[in-house]
Parts: sequence; C-alpha cells; structure tokens
Amino acid sequence: MMSRSFTFRLFLRLLPVLALAAAMPWLLAYWLDRGWEVAVVSGVLLLTLMWWVLRRATAPMRSLFRALAGTTSSYRDGEYNFGVHWRGDDELAQLVQAHMDLGDVLREQRQSLVQRELMLDTMVQNTPVAMLLVAAGGDGIRRITFSNVAARKLLHGGWRLEGQRIDALLEQMPAELRDAIARGGDSLFAVREEDGDEDDEQIYHLAHRSFHLNGRVHELLLIRLLTPELRRQEVQTWKKVIRVISHELNNSLAPIASLAHSGAELVRRQKTERLGEVFGTIEDRARHLEGFIRGYARFAKLPQPQLQTVQWEQFLGGLQQQIPFRLHMQSPDLCSRVDVAQLGQALLNLLKNAHEACSEANPPNEDVELRLTRLPQWLRIEVLDRGNGMNEAVLQNALMPFYSTKRNGTGLGLALTREIVEAHGGRISLQNRNDGGLCVAILLPG
Repeated sequence: MMSRSFTFRLFLRLLPVLALAAAMPWLLAYWLDRGWEVAVVSGVLLLTLMWWVLRRATAPMRSLFRALAGTTSSYRDGEYNFGVHWRGDDELAQLVQAHMDLGDVLREQRQSLVQRELMLDTMVQNTPVAMLLVAAGGDGIRRITFSNVAARKLLHGGWRLEGQRIDALLEQMPAELRDAIARGGDSLFAVREEDGDEDDEQIYHLAHRSFHLNGRVHELLLIRLLTPELRRQEVQTWKKVIRVISHELNNSLAPIASLAHSGAELVRRQKTERLGEVFGTIEDRARHLEGFIRGYARFAKLPQPQLQTVQWEQFLGGLQQQIPFRLHMQSPDLCSRVDVAQLGQALLNLLKNAHEACSEANPPNEDVELRLTRLPQWLRIEVLDRGNGMNEAVLQNALMPFYSTKRNGTGLGLALTREIVEAHGGRISLQNRNDGGLCVAILLPG
C-alpha cells in the first residue's frame, strides 16, 4: 500500500510533464508546417517547462536527501541532537525512520562509551600503581604520552608528565629504577634513601609491556610500591614462626620441667632407682628440641649450592642404604651437577614423607618409588607413594614454610626441599595419583 502511495504521488507530480511529452509530436507536426523557427522556439520552451516541472516535482525528495547526507556527516562528527521529518507513509518515510533509529542507537552507544571511558579514567587515575605510556614521535624521541596521578606524585612531585622526554626524566630518578627499565620485562628493585638504613629501603615492582597503537610502538610502564604489603606479610610470617616455636618449646620444656621436679623429689626421698628413666626422658626431649632448632637454623641459613658432577645411579644407591625405595632409571649413566649434601637432604625428606604416607594408608603398604627420567634440557625426579594423597587445600599450601598437617610437624621439610630445588634452578610440584597416593615431581636443569 505504501509503495502504491509513493508511486501515485510521484505520478501526479509528473503528470503535466507526461502530458506535454505526449502532445509534443502533434505540436511539432503542426509547427513544422508553419516554419522551422517556430518549431525550434516551441521545443526550447517545452524542454524548459519539462525541466521546471521535474525539478519542482522532485524538490522535496532532493531536500530530504540533502538532510540525510547532513545527518550522516553529523553522525560521523559525533553529533546526534537533531531530527529529520518526512510527511507521508511511503518508502521515503521508512528510510527516514530507519535513519532516525540508527541515530538513536549511535547516540546510546556513544553515551555508553563516554560513561565507560569516564569510569576507566577514574580507575586509572586513582589506582596506587604508577602508570606511564611512552611513545616515540616523528623525531624519534621517546616522550611520555600519558601518566596517572600516582606516576606524577612518584616521579615528578605531582606535576604533569605528558610531553616530557622519558630519558630526561629517568636521569633524575634513582639508578635502580633506570637499571630495571633498561633490563625490560618484569622485575623487583629496591631503592634506599641516601644515608638511610635498611628500614628506609623501599621495594618496587616494575611491569614493562610493549604494544602497537595508531601505527606506533608504545611502552607501558607500571610501577607499584610493595614495601607496605611485604612488611605486613613479614609481620604475619614472624607471628606464625613465633607461634610454632612457642608451641614446640612448650611441648618440650614443660615435660622437662616436670621431670626435673620429679627427679628432685626422688633424690629428696632417696629413691634413686627411677632417676635413670627420668634423666633418659629429659635427654630425649632435649635432643628433640635441639633437632627442632637445628632445622629452623638450617632453613634460615641455607647456603648457595656447591655444584659437582654426580652419577645418579651411585648417588641414589647411597640413599637406598639409608631409606628403602624402588628405583626406576631411564638410563644407568645419567649424571648432573648438583650439591650432593643439599639434594640428598631434599630427597630424604620426600622419601621419609612417602613412607609415612604409606604407613597411614589403609591397609598400610611400603610402595615407595623413585623415578628418574631425562627430558629435553631437564632431569625429572619423581617420588611416588600409595598413601591417601592430599586434599586441594593441603596441595595448595604444602610447600609453604611452617605449614603442616602433622601433629608434631614443623612445616619445614617440604619448604626446605623447595628452597633447595629452586636454588638449583629447578622447580617442584605435587599432585595426586589417579589410583591413589601422591607424586612429588622435581625438575632440575639437565
């Protein structure tokens, strides 16, 4: 119905032109008998009239098209506060309505984008992480194109940094920051105030990223102060250490004090036949306490590994004389450069834990196995047992210092093993086995 309405209206506008076009052959035939001059003049007049009628008939449509072109240009420039109107209910009205619907959608998207940009800018400006965006200009000089409030306070006394040369800014910064940026990538660095002690040292984390924006390479520098967070973690760690040490000292000193009192009473009553038992128990508790303190000292003062070439078959054979396990080696001639004492202690800790896990299984078993496999650039050591494994919470915390699920455990065995492995440039992981039990895997540089 709308299509017919538009066509009919256009037909009415062009009807005079069509009538003149139909009458033109008859007029020319009549005028040619009168002379060619009259025919030429009549034809010119007729064409002029046709042009005027066509222009007048299409004027509203041409005005509409100009308006639509103008609104399209305004959309491109981000302007949406206008409207286009067309009387009637035809195809052009549909076109106008579709154009206005498009404007409404673009307006909503623009408003949403502005709100998101405002929210993002608020978050970036108020984050405690110092953010710098650096790009090279047409002259090849690297300048700062963006900085947030934290960066201005940290690096420039709160003043704006945009447009400044990054090299000139870094010349005024501590050498530790310049070195960290020059190395690239992510790193930790410490800055100590001049004439300051260790308490004045500030720890920072630097994240360095590169990306392309508008055809240019940009560098994003993120500098975060970690000192307060690290100090809070340090305080929490010390509190935990003090709780563990206090608990262990009380467990040992309370029986010792009680036994000493009992021994004094036996001496006073001259019942010396039980003194040997009392003194033996005191000695056991004292030696346990000595071993506990020695373990803490060993963890706190772990030296750098002294590497030497080791034949694994011979090395593991020596461990089998101290604690039993089944050995599977990919090749009998495997060798590596390790610290024999430290790595031996680490493997003994794992094998001891594996035996304890097997003894807790139901029914108990002695299925402890050590596998040695050569990988590209790595040596993989696996200590496996058929115990009850670990739940998810224990798996996540088992390698943390002072974490233990054992009643009398110190939480240092696996933590010390991790320290030794990482000091060798390796890594350690724990995972439950499919058929029950635990697998502790160590990767050492091959």
